Amino acid sequence: MVHQQRSRTRLSPSGDTEDTADMVRLLAPRLAYFAGVARTEHVTRAAQEMDVPQSTLSRAMVRLEQDLGVDLFARRGRTVSLTPAGRTFLTSVERALAEIERAADEVRADADPTAGKVAFGFLHTMGAETVPGLLHAFRADHPRVRFSLVQNYGEAMLEGLRAGELDLCLTSPVPDAPDLVARRLDEQKLRLVVPADHRLAARRRVRLAEAADEAFVTLEPGYGLRRITDDLCTEAGFRPRVAFEGEEAETLRGLVAAGLGVALLPPPAVARPGVVELTVTAPRAAREIGVAWLEGRPDTPPVAAFKKFLLSRRGNLLPS
Repeated sequence: MVHQQRSRTRLSPSGDTEDTADMVRLLAPRLAYFAGVARTEHVTRAAQEMDVPQSTLSRAMVRLEQDLGVDLFARRGRTVSLTPAGRTFLTSVERALAEIERAADEVRADADPTAGKVAFGFLHTMGAETVPGLLHAFRADHPRVRFSLVQNYGEAMLEGLRAGELDLCLTSPVPDAPDLVARRLDEQKLRLVVPADHRLAARRRVRLAEAADEAFVTLEPGYGLRRITDDLCTEAGFRPRVAFEGEEAETLRGLVAAGLGVALLPPPAVARPGVVELTVTAPRAAREIGVAWLEGRPDTPPVAAFKKFLLSRRGNLLPS
């Protein structure tokens, strides 16, 4: 009586999440058994094919019907046939089992040592030259490894690591968080980018304080390069007057070329007309580039191989 009452509660039309979770937990282990019996229409034969005791299979089918509250089989000795409810249930069960099999195949393929997948995040400023060069070099020895590539700003990539959406990411500044592991790989100098007709454009080197009165174009708050820009300006003795904020370094270069301000940026992959890029002598203008991953998460073989490769490029990560 108690069991019947619990079954009716689980099948109530209220859509209660806890009841649904209980039903899934109860039904899931028996679905493959049900499909096997339905396919053979014979309990003994199904038990032999699935290599389980017949008594175990028989009890599982009885419990499944009790938990559902419907008859799935019409029984004649060891032979069974599906009821209309059983046929309806089988259609969905076969879809569910096929989806589980597909998912298992996918995760096994992603972990394959020679042809698995790496989910790799990196900064927008590294997408034009640095990352393509790294992937080209890595695939010389791992030609079949696949990559899921994500370009984003630093904080978003760190959240991607925590959410399990990324395996590794290249970011700046190098994060310092208890749930992450980070390794410094290289350093990239930043330049003061000014319009070609700017008063400083004839110079090769400049102190950042000489741009204190200029309008700046910067990345939006939350971007690592924005934080570095603000910190360097503070160190130079002023707070930058921000005229425009963007999400991508080359867009900022375009704004500088249009005479809308100056910017602190890493070197471009290709020289941009209309701007001049000046070496900053003081304060020291550079950003550290590092690789980060989630502490304690086991690596698949392809992730481990790519992590080892990135760490081997310490001091030689960026194009010369």
